[in-house]
Amino acid sequence: MLTLAIGLQFYLYVRQAAGSGAITVQRPPGVEGFLPIGALMGWKQFLLTGQWDSIHPAAMVILGWAVGLSLLLRKSFCGWFCPVGTISEWCWRLGRRLVGRNGQLPAWLDIPARSLKYLLLGFFVWIIFSMSLDQIAAFMHSPYYKLSDVKMLHFFTRMSALTAVVLLFLLVFSLVVKNFWCRYLCPYGALLGLFAMAGPSRIRRDPKRCIDCGRCDRACPSRLAVSKKTMIHSPECIGCLDCVAACPVDETLALSSAGLHPHFWTPVRTGWFILLFFVLTVYGAGLSGRWRGGVSDLEFRMRLATVDAPENTHPRVDFGKAAD
Repeated sequence: MLTLAIGLQFYLYVRQAAGSGAITVQRPPGVEGFLPIGALMGWKQFLLTGQWDSIHPAAMVILGWAVGLSLLLRKSFCGWFCPVGTISEWCWRLGRRLVGRNGQLPAWLDIPARSLKYLLLGFFVWIIFSMSLDQIAAFMHSPYYKLSDVKMLHFFTRMSALTAVVLLFLLVFSLVVKNFWCRYLCPYGALLGLFAMAGPSRIRRDPKRCIDCGRCDRACPSRLAVSKKTMIHSPECIGCLDCVAACPVDETLALSSAGLHPHFWTPVRTGWFILLFFVLTVYGAGLSGRWRGGVSDLEFRMRLATVDAPENTHPRVDFGKAAD
């Protein structure tokens, strides 16, 4: 619901800015959560220079929050917060209701297919790390980057035939295969999974209490063999606690964090912590001036009038130049 509200508010803001009347709708910074590549560039610039992105600062905040959450509670951003993950879950549940079950790729194809999201992540990371600080600064102050959120909106409102075909392909496979996008193609989830592996939290199973019913395996959206492990290290674990909720024996499964009681993280506590952590992060970013972008409504309106002009196309990056 939060994502839908942000999307509607941004659509109304762009619509008003495209006209000549007064702009009464405020641009929602949360829309920048869909600009992870810009956020990665911003974090590289910040870590090397201390300069925070002034154009789309909320993109950095949201990515930083998601990474911090993954370090604390596994890849729980994916399991509790991600709007794309929510749609993916709706799709496979609908598919199971329609045909009675979900399919899955054979093991010989599933394992290499899961590597695709890491290859995509590696590609984006390679591009960003290949860019010099001057190239990043030039990109982040380019006309294109100032309208990148609008370009993202136009991806859906001005959908090309190719885009429609790709989305239809993803929709069909998401109906058939549980969490198809998340499991095989999402580089954002791949990044968070790597950070989650470095965190202190794991799903742990008490083999003395376990009755080997297999309910945890069937409940796991990531298809992990929870009943065969005493601890889940996999970066595929999204910290959703579905396995814990499905277990019929109390205190057999738990999301445990080093230094806390083994069964501290109940589903209710986890949900409230994620929400509180998000609210405090956004509030703190707002107080520090690192939430709202520096493009004024007037400048936005002027640039929006020429959104399709050649100067607003994605700038090319010359990787042949030596990095600073």
